[in-house]
Amino acid sequence: MSPVRFVALGDSLTEGVGDPAGDGWRGWAALLAPSLAAAPHAVAFTNLAVSGAQTRDVLERQTPAARALRPDLVSVVIGVNDTLRRTFDIQAVAAHLDEVYAAFTRDGATVLTACLPDPGAMLGLPGALARPLARRQRAVNTVVHALSERYGAVHLHAADGAWITDRALWSADRLHPGERGHRQLAVRFHALLAGAGRATGQPPSPVPEFPAPTRTASLLWLATAGTAWVARRCQDLLPQLLRLAADELHHRARGTGAHLDLRASAAATAALAALTHHPVAGAERLTGATMDR
Repeated sequence: MSPVRFVALGDSLTEGVGDPAGDGWRGWAALLAPSLAAAPHAVAFTNLAVSGAQTRDVLERQTPAARALRPDLVSVVIGVNDTLRRTFDIQAVAAHLDEVYAAFTRDGATVLTACLPDPGAMLGLPGALARPLARRQRAVNTVVHALSERYGAVHLHAADGAWITDRALWSADRLHPGERGHRQLAVRFHALLAGAGRATGQPPSPVPEFPAPTRTASLLWLATAGTAWVARRCQDLLPQLLRLAADELHHRARGTGAHLDLRASAAATAALAALTHHPVAGAERLTGATMDR
């Protein structure tokens, strides 16, 4: 019997940032992989996720490489980095994801997706800075929800709930899960896949192998790699984010803040409406789950 072929696409979340292993990262996808079959060696796992990737990168670079591997299961968890760029365009995000989901569904692969929390809330940014990012992430999640249903993907709702406020599940940077958080993602994904008949192995263990980073280690990370990350994002996003914040404050002063929410919602709806329909035989709706359990 041929092994179950599982290919993971995405950005640093799927690459495993926050869950160190040796000189690299492990992450939820690697934790999930052995549980897809009754015998762990009966799974062929490839992680193509790259830190910093956006939806265009997944479409143009990761998808061709993944399709060449002929996966039975492919995870596509992406979108946060799009929201952190001055070039954010929800119509482009929708078009990229639509092509990716359609390609793998036509290939006969099961697609695994997730919606995610907004980065502004996770970073604890002030409201005027956090709200614009929240609107962007809500728009991305709207698109992911709709396309997951269209293509019969197995979808995990991880955008909100108790797991977001549980600091024990998150790494020092407050954007990536720590080992405990990655394990929670693996456990939840496995439950969905098992319910859909796509996973036959024992669920991943939620119990961490390693102690959580000490406060000293967390502060050291923030002072080194964390500072470098903030500097890179500031160069790209901060000027536009400040303009968005100014617009936010202007609307709130006039009592018209709801207009910004409506504008973002309408943009996501228009992005979905603009997509060319990709007919896919056999796509069926699969029930999703939340992380709030």
